[in-house]
Amino acid sequence: MIDIRDRVRNKELHAKIVSAEEAAAFIKPGMNIGASGFTPAGYPKAVPLALAERMKKEPFQINLWTGASVGKELDGALMEVGGIARRMPYQTNNDLRKALNAGKLEYFDLHLSHSAQMVRYGFLGGKVDVAIVEACAITEEGHIIPTTSMGNTASFVQEADVVIVEVNTSQPLELEGMHDVYTPEDPPHRKAIPLCKVDERIGTPYIPCGPDKIKYIVACDIKDDVRGFAPIDDDSKKMSELAIEFFHQEIKAGRLPKNLLPLQSGVGSVANAVVTGFVNSDFENLEVFTEVIQDGMLDLADAGKLRFASGTSFSPSPEGLERLYQNIDEYRTKMVLRPQEISNSPELARRLGIIAMNTAIEFDIYGNVNSTHIMGSKMMNGIGGSGDFARNGYLTMFFSTSTAKDGAISSIVPFVSHVDHSEHDIDVFVTEQGLADVRGLSPRERAKVIIENCAHPDFKPMLLDYYERACKATKNAHTPHILSEALSWHVRFQETGTMKLK
Repeated sequence: MIDIRDRVRNKELHAKIVSAEEAAAFIKPGMNIGASGFTPAGYPKAVPLALAERMKKEPFQINLWTGASVGKELDGALMEVGGIARRMPYQTNNDLRKALNAGKLEYFDLHLSHSAQMVRYGFLGGKVDVAIVEACAITEEGHIIPTTSMGNTASFVQEADVVIVEVNTSQPLELEGMHDVYTPEDPPHRKAIPLCKVDERIGTPYIPCGPDKIKYIVACDIKDDVRGFAPIDDDSKKMSELAIEFFHQEIKAGRLPKNLLPLQSGVGSVANAVVTGFVNSDFENLEVFTEVIQDGMLDLADAGKLRFASGTSFSPSPEGLERLYQNIDEYRTKMVLRPQEISNSPELARRLGIIAMNTAIEFDIYGNVNSTHIMGSKMMNGIGGSGDFARNGYLTMFFSTSTAKDGAISSIVPFVSHVDHSEHDIDVFVTEQGLADVRGLSPRERAKVIIENCAHPDFKPMLLDYYERACKATKNAHTPHILSEALSWHVRFQETGTMKLK
């Protein structure tokens, strides 16, 4: 067994150090398990693997709550044995995705800023029975020092009957001091979150717990299963260039300061590529207030262009994770991790004036965005935190390539097959074809601007034809639609394999 006694600073807790198998044996069928982790960062690994082995011999299911997606040792291992009955609030595991789209488990997709408080309110079918938390150390007082993510961990620990702590020796002790743990009180006692600047600290550098609540401590040395990003292609570069040009215009118009306002960027390769584009721009002293700190933000820091970044998780590539560890003393002066109900707080997005930049699966000519469902029915990952920022940001931007499936699908359609963000929430749309600024425009005006600037040439005439016929059929109604055709593009793809007309 790995010796973790030097990391468990409360010596009385040494008696609670057990094997992963012994800790997993405590978990009972039907329990609500709250696990640390936000993206494949800072999630428990040894105990879930041991639990999955137990489930192979003794099949049963638990309900799993996390901060967001997690790694293969948690979602992956438990899904291999059919061990998850209910899951919330976000996922990216392929086996889990297939199961939820086949009706084999129940998936509750919700805004990430809402998830912790809904647990505390008791809205999700009971309390947290067991919190399983990855830590890099436990303090003398029995408090938990997190690792590479914060997520919902603080609330899970607060609400849990029992806490199991995984002390992971692959996570450097230098992570201590990179966290700012603040949990709001619940109504009717909630006060304003006292954060007015990106770099302010309002909480503690540890998760309050205490030795009595800790039932077991388990040693682990498995690294975060972080994923690489797709190479930055020409489409992503073009979208980044368009965004940067737009920001320069906003500065010239007096609507943005020269170092912009705090940036929020969603998860994934496109979002990372857009942020990376700032490295070669003339912007300096940039601030970030977001969910995930990815490679692009490390690039900004290394280029001397980042003043400060606040997030809830480090979610870099494998190479980025090594860079984080190697330069952690420097990054600690410019970065902080907070609970996701703080990093994603609508109150703070409005107060700080966040520039929200997220990705869409598709959007329609009137400005509605689908960021979760393929062809209206099949869940991809989830809404994540995009909605937290979209409705409340100073500027809200959505990015997407104009086509998908090698050009068979238009990402701009007459009407989206699922609505995650309504036309009322978005200011700017960006594809590799161009940028559509729809602020202050009516639906009919938005349609013209979106079609003209964002649609691919293969689909632009079809979209214009639909719009013009819809205006005629409805006598220029506020939002012109031909109901029998609004979703016909999706139907055509399902029937023929393309949205193009034969």
